[in-house]
Amino acid sequence: MKQPLAYIHPAAKIAPSVVIDPFVTIEENVEIGEGTRIGSNVTIMAGARIGKNCTIFPGAVISAIPQDLKFKGEDTVAIIGDNTVLRECVTVNRGTAAKGRTVIGNNCLIMAYCHVAHDCVVGDNVIMSNATQLAGEVVVDNYAVIGGGALVHQFCHIGPHVMLQGGALVNKDIPPFVKAAREPISYAGVNSIGLRRRGFSSETIREIQEIYRYLYLSGLNNSDAVERIEAELPATKERDEIILFVRNAKRGIIKGYV
Repeated sequence: MKQPLAYIHPAAKIAPSVVIDPFVTIEENVEIGEGTRIGSNVTIMAGARIGKNCTIFPGAVISAIPQDLKFKGEDTVAIIGDNTVLRECVTVNRGTAAKGRTVIGNNCLIMAYCHVAHDCVVGDNVIMSNATQLAGEVVVDNYAVIGGGALVHQFCHIGPHVMLQGGALVNKDIPPFVKAAREPISYAGVNSIGLRRRGFSSETIREIQEIYRYLYLSGLNNSDAVERIEAELPATKERDEIILFVRNAKRGIIKGYV
């Protein structure tokens, strides 16, 4: 681990098997787990909590203070889960008093030049393609795939197993299991290929498609569609997950076909 051409604060907690390349800066109040590799010219600032077997490529900056004028120097963290890859020049800001932490989960691939702002929560097995930009307090659920150059408005929520078009401008919540595309961003069908790859049965996929027929193809508003889904479709884990998401969507969900 010892690298004479890196600056490592003596109070940083770094597992013995961590590999640190030249010209890395690691500040105090940093923790890095076993098997992680830190590429050259990476800056890891106070408050970083990096898990096991991660790979951080050159130029990344982890746990810089938020780009938020409300931030007053509070003690917050940026957490990176196990087995996650952060490619070149990724930036992850730490939290503010709002939530206290920014989180990226396990087994994620965050590609080059992505930005994860203060208080975001990114789940497990998420792929963010090049130059994706998440504003503050965005939530991205497990297994979401975000196309390159997407811009996500603060407080938006992207559900699990979503496939989001590259270059998208996201200003509404995107419910679970769907594809989102076009301009303005809208529902583009169920992410059936992604669901099959992750072991969802054909029957379950058909049930999800039927739920979204009520939401997007029936002519009903969201509240009425949810009521009919509950009344007319059998209860399943996926059905209840979609209903809960729609009811809790603070920004409203994306529109249907336009």
